[in-house]
Amino acid sequence: MSIEKFNKFLFGFIPGLLLPPLFIWLYLNQFYPGDSSIQEILKTIFPTALMGKLLMLSVMPNLVLVFVFYKQDSFKLATGFMISGILYLIPSFFML
Repeated sequence: MSIEKFNKFLFGFIPGLLLPPLFIWLYLNQFYPGDSSIQEILKTIFPTALMGKLLMLSVMPNLVLVFVFYKQDSFKLATGFMISGILYLIPSFFML
């Protein structure tokens, strides 16, 4: 199975949109102290700069995948991951 078969923008954009919320969920479940639910944790950190930093951190898996697919010459797939990552980076800059 060749990676060139999946070299389409949407095959990078859709998972790229879903990866940061999944990373935030995993990160908060693993490292946030306390027994609060994810909704309660997000309500407490949303008005602070911590939410902006968490959004920036959640884009890192997208950037790793951009690098991997760029090195494999799958430019459209890498572009999809990068554009979806930018959609999370822009609001994070305003939250800092």
